[in-house]
Amino acid sequence: MSTGVRLAAVACVTPPYSVAQHEAKAVAEQWFRGHPAGFDRVARVFHHPALRRRQLARPLAWYTRHHSFVDKNAAYCEVALDLMAQAGGEALARAQVAPNEVASLVVATSTGVSTPSLDATLLQRLDLPRSIARVPLWGLGCAGGAAALARAMLLVRGTGRPALVVAAEFCSLTFVAEDKSPANMVATAIFGDGVAAAVLVPSARAPGIELLGSLARVFDDSQDMMGWDVVPEGFKVRFAPSIPRFVRRETAGFFSATCRAVGVEPNDVVHYALHPGGPKVLEAYTDAMALREEQIADAWAVLADHGNMSGPTVLFVLDKLLRRPPPPGQVGLLAALGPGFAAEATVFRT
Repeated sequence: MSTGVRLAAVACVTPPYSVAQHEAKAVAEQWFRGHPAGFDRVARVFHHPALRRRQLARPLAWYTRHHSFVDKNAAYCEVALDLMAQAGGEALARAQVAPNEVASLVVATSTGVSTPSLDATLLQRLDLPRSIARVPLWGLGCAGGAAALARAMLLVRGTGRPALVVAAEFCSLTFVAEDKSPANMVATAIFGDGVAAAVLVPSARAPGIELLGSLARVFDDSQDMMGWDVVPEGFKVRFAPSIPRFVRRETAGFFSATCRAVGVEPNDVVHYALHPGGPKVLEAYTDAMALREEQIADAWAVLADHGNMSGPTVLFVLDKLLRRPPPPGQVGLLAALGPGFAAEATVFRT
């Protein structure tokens, strides 16, 4: 019989440099001035009332200058390790799990590259067992946090021991000033930086929400919808304007399949921790799932205060939900979409 799994703690951290939306717009205008479509026309996304501020890996002035891929990646490795160690340490302390008890470390990140992967250094900073099962996940983008949680759940079921999940993304460090595409304009308007960590334990070990099961799906012939194009300046963002239409068309069926895969009826879901890809994506979720305003309020709040941080964002939403402890016995769904085009979802019970 497999071990039941609970989420014992979540910890969310952001870099110290906070930028208001009007400040980000001023810097974007510097880079996109002279855009063929006119800056004001393509910059309308900056004015969306749901977008207030974000946190960045470097001071705003840093982004007014050109940086090579090498420089951006060096900044990524430095800030990522510092904040990953902070989030991981806080999550372990909140869960009351000692570092030497952790059997698995799952790290999701896609906004920089490092070999050895960052988890090899992270486990030393946190003094985790050197024999730990390391699972570095790269390239999952916005689905990274949800995927890491689901993979860690399987590891806890198999080992009967705690697992640490860390999702870390620094989207601002991938900015390619030479890219004048609408996709880069939207990315500049909505993406931020952050790290989230979670500790999963066997159900008998600690209180917390119970993770019932998960489902993943890759959708055929959708690779061009989201991802990176590698150019001399670094990672050039790629995502299609059709993503909100995709959300409306596909997510209701996928969420229903996820629920039924773990023995829950879709109508039983009360709580939704959904990745806020952007205002249009959240509006599409609301339409597709007929969600009430309060069911998606946490996602809107995270988007407003932090922007879309890619993979960690859905764990920020979950953390916000759990800070108002819901009544016991209620069903929730955590889900995110990312490059692939792929979906990751986990059903939980409070």
